[in-house]
Amino acid sequence: MIPFALALALSPQLAIRPQEQAVPPYEHHDANAGATPFRGAGMWRAFHGSDGVARIVDRAIDLSQSDPRISDIFKGHDMIRLRRTLKEQFCYILGGGCGYSGRTMAAAHRDMGVQVADMSALVEHLQSAMRSEGIAFAAQNRFLAKLAPMHRTIVKR
Repeated sequence: MIPFALALALSPQLAIRPQEQAVPPYEHHDANAGATPFRGAGMWRAFHGSDGVARIVDRAIDLSQSDPRISDIFKGHDMIRLRRTLKEQFCYILGGGCGYSGRTMAAAHRDMGVQVADMSALVEHLQSAMRSEGIAFAAQNRFLAKLAPMHRTIVKR
């Protein structure tokens, strides 16, 4: 099996899983990731590369799905696609050399009704996942600062 970072470097389409639900066509563009990547490979190394990012994403999603405060947000959603596109997004932003094949943040979160408390819980789970992976606090904060502006696009009430 090809690691997702290598697959994405070769072609974003290689990583698409056959079990994913179809979505309306959209233009694939790295700008859809919602943030510009860090320069250099320092942050990618700080997050332990593709294996570390995969563990962080999977743990954050698992925690979120099991959290009664926000678990309903995930019901009926394509979790295979979510895991894949979050790994792509994090890899792209962290400077891992991946492309991002997901939709824009506005399109991906349209009609979800994400509230401030929901976003706070998601961030808690991401922080917990990064701590579990042993990511340095300063690196966590730099990454969260890159993600923070997306709040305006994702949170609707």
